[in-house]
Amino acid sequence: MKNFIPGAAMAVALSLSVSVPAFADLRVFACEPEWGALSEEIGGDHVDIYTATTGGQDPHHIQARPSLISRARRADILICTGATLEIGWLPQVVRQAANRNIAEGQPGYFEATSVVTMLEVPSSVDRSQGDVHAPGNPHIQTNPHNIALVARALGQRFIELDPANASVYQARLADFLQRWDAALLRWEAEAAPLHGLPVVTQHQSWIYLEDWLGLDRVAVLESQPGVPPSSGHLAEVVSTLQDQPARMVIRAAYEDDRPTHFIAERLGIPAVELPFTVGGNDAADDLFGLYDETLRRLLAAAAQE
Repeated sequence: MKNFIPGAAMAVALSLSVSVPAFADLRVFACEPEWGALSEEIGGDHVDIYTATTGGQDPHHIQARPSLISRARRADILICTGATLEIGWLPQVVRQAANRNIAEGQPGYFEATSVVTMLEVPSSVDRSQGDVHAPGNPHIQTNPHNIALVARALGQRFIELDPANASVYQARLADFLQRWDAALLRWEAEAAPLHGLPVVTQHQSWIYLEDWLGLDRVAVLESQPGVPPSSGHLAEVVSTLQDQPARMVIRAAYEDDRPTHFIAERLGIPAVELPFTVGGNDAADDLFGLYDETLRRLLAAAAQE
């Protein structure tokens, strides 16, 4: 998936022709796989990346393990989604790491959601609403336009932290954005049949994907965000969908598949598992693969009668 456009590739090759030290210039602590993958695109051999979660994990619910704290203690930059997605574990990791470089407000503290327009921002938040994020829905990585916005900001932050390698970061960022823009044109042409398609989601994790592709979400399996659906609520969803049919029911790779299969079997629609992030399945092995595989699965489900 990482095919370089010739001109951009030459610029990167020239920028990397200088000798590269045996050690990385920036040590990156990435909270989620998409930010680790983006750091690699921009930093190449000049970054040493530790990713705290995998594509098979729910990023809301991670333990502040000693290994995470140890890695955070040595990091030059922490790159996380933000918008309280990691609130259950990241503050503890940062506090116990006692690394001023990645303290909130320092250049080494980077939240991806700080550079995008947030969707589903609640007017108020309380515990009765379930797992609602006051700054808005944090799952910005499901829209590739957001990846481009984060890439530009992250490239500038790498330059700020490591000005000696500014030309490397600039060249790699330009190459990535050139390839990304070309991929966006292809993805959006391929995705045209999905516009207006009615779908059901298991969790409210897909608003940015829905917004990008023009999907019409008609129901959510969770009665409240983050609360596993009860059999009673699933029965209500089935009733709703009999009057307002959907074409598929979507879940993330890390989510329990039983609720989606329950709905799919009763309504005769496909249950679609999407990778959600880099590493969510074998095909989503980098950022380009993430969107290639997401669209492949959606289009295959949409083609089913």
